[in-house]
Amino acid sequence: MAKYLVIVESPAKVKTIKKFLGSNYEVAASNGHVRDLPKSSLGIDVEHDYDPKYITIRGKGDILANLRKEVKKAEKIYLATDPDREGEAISWHLYHALKLEEKQVYRITFNEITKNAVKESLKHAREINMNLVDAQQARRALDRMVGYRISPLLWAKIKRGLSAGRVQSVALRIICDREEEINAFVPEEYWTLDVNLKAKGAKNPITAKYYGTVKGKQSIDSEVQAKEIMDSLKGAEYSVTEVKKGERTKKPPLPFTTSTLQQEASKALNYSTQKTMRLAQQLYEGVDIKGEGTVGLITYLRTDSTRVSDEAEKMAADFIRSHYGEEYLSENASVKKSGQKIQDAHEAIRPTDLDKIPAAVKEQLPRDLFRLYQLIWKRFVASRMSAAKYETTSVKLQANDRVFALSASKRSFDGFMSVYVSEEDKEEETALTGELEKNTKLSFVSFSPMQHFTQAPARYTEASLVRALEELGIGRPSTYAPTITTILARHYVVKENRNLYVTELGEVVNNMMKSAFPSIVDVNFTANMEALLDGVEEGTVKWKTVVSNFYPDLDEAVRQAEKDLEHVTIADEVSDEVCELCGRQMVIKYGPHGRFLACPGFPECRNTKPYFEKIGVSCPKCGKDIVLKKTRKGRKYYGCIDNPECDFMVWQRPSGEKCPKCGNLLLIKGNKLVCADEQCGYHAARELTNNLQ
Repeated sequence: MAKYLVIVESPAKVKTIKKFLGSNYEVAASNGHVRDLPKSSLGIDVEHDYDPKYITIRGKGDILANLRKEVKKAEKIYLATDPDREGEAISWHLYHALKLEEKQVYRITFNEITKNAVKESLKHAREINMNLVDAQQARRALDRMVGYRISPLLWAKIKRGLSAGRVQSVALRIICDREEEINAFVPEEYWTLDVNLKAKGAKNPITAKYYGTVKGKQSIDSEVQAKEIMDSLKGAEYSVTEVKKGERTKKPPLPFTTSTLQQEASKALNYSTQKTMRLAQQLYEGVDIKGEGTVGLITYLRTDSTRVSDEAEKMAADFIRSHYGEEYLSENASVKKSGQKIQDAHEAIRPTDLDKIPAAVKEQLPRDLFRLYQLIWKRFVASRMSAAKYETTSVKLQANDRVFALSASKRSFDGFMSVYVSEEDKEEETALTGELEKNTKLSFVSFSPMQHFTQAPARYTEASLVRALEELGIGRPSTYAPTITTILARHYVVKENRNLYVTELGEVVNNMMKSAFPSIVDVNFTANMEALLDGVEEGTVKWKTVVSNFYPDLDEAVRQAEKDLEHVTIADEVSDEVCELCGRQMVIKYGPHGRFLACPGFPECRNTKPYFEKIGVSCPKCGKDIVLKKTRKGRKYYGCIDNPECDFMVWQRPSGEKCPKCGNLLLIKGNKLVCADEQCGYHAARELTNNLQ
């Protein structure tokens, strides 16, 4: 009979770990959390020292009953839940739910599901770390307070089913702030000027870019200026004034953290953060490999650290020496100094065994799983390799007092790039045609002037939002994917071609949160709260101190908002549309996808139809009304009410005024009016007395 019981979180790990430990050990799974705060109430006694009220999660009774049977048989119990705050809290809940006070109980953790790691963890068994547990309790309490106190206000003001969240609401604000930046951005015109030249005896011309004058760099702001430069160079002689040769190196990338894995998987594989985490979990817990059974292919997937164990360093060095050669091995493996984040206790995400090269396991893995494993494998190997080297040449040319420049680079040693090239590294090499030396004379072929416009800040993608949240210190590795999933599910944000767009519903929720709960959606306040939670984990801050300092201010803000909201409850707005079924005047209502028209005779008359907001501007193509519309995914645009017969549409709101330069409509962008035709480039200050929305 088994003497020892090991309790893990996931049933997927049970077989694998049992295989490693042998017949003296029984392995069972808790299937995640077994206790939580009740769904029907706040679950935190705010009048009695903020004590949480934990109950058994519905559906977990049978699991606990089976675990209690196993506990009775065992001499020792090892709690082997995941190696982070959440895992520590699950072990603590199991300790109390299974009444293990009279038993010999030990906490073990392993960063990878391999025989060595699991067996080694038993040698370093410890007690439950209450600092980790308290950090999780504090986070759970704070999130519960924000969600359960503010969400009902959103239901009252907008519609049922919405939610607010401590991290989720800040993420929404970040996206909304970027949308405001984009809407206020006015493109500015600029020009580039290339000159095509030919060296004596050369077959192909070379192209140099305008740099400026002998006095220094100069930008070209208009077509007139570009023409002046070209006119000043008629008949001028071009000669090489400077040739510099050099070498630059490109450092290998760091191994993946949770954040960088999500970002790179989004860019390289087009995976959502949720999909990346789901697949990484499978790779960590184990996949079936022919002849070996279930094998964990990567280390733990929730980490802020780029640190790598000594054993992994040696494994990587041996692999690189034997497969690529000594010159490909990095002298100093890249080590990024980690921030103050506690998750640095873990290693970076890496393969558990480098000999399981992607090609060898390709047939055993589904396509999506294989592609993620290959990305992690290549990134880790590359991080232990030497830098790539480039030979560079930069040339300056002069004609009269005007200076042109060109540069070229050629990879002389591929280093880590023989294994891994990230999306950012996919740069094309540029080569010079023929050798250029100082004082070489070149003959003029042609100019290539080009008009450009400055670009607005890019909209967030899932990858860039994760990066922003990490840089601002908001959330932790385990929170990025669920946060983004929630704001998409609530329809605050929609995703089109990877970009995240705020919906009308998202704008309404964000504006309410900013006005009623400014501190909750304040980036610095939220980042400071994360630092306090880290303090709890380090044992320097008491968790109830964090909660007791937070709740009274939240309670006061909610009470104040409840009073204010009584005066701003949205009433159904009567439209000028008549219900064709019963003759009543239809009203404008809010739904999960924004506004729609509904008959006020509900439930006798259930007629509804789309609502289009007229903006008081006529369509330039057919003369009918331009209305505010939304794409299928919720992004706002302005189009003709007679669509699909008339296909006029623009993304910015038309002003009703015409461009004095080309006659097109002028669009509103912040405090400017800009021409709908980007090639025209006309823009002017918008009068503040203007009644335009």
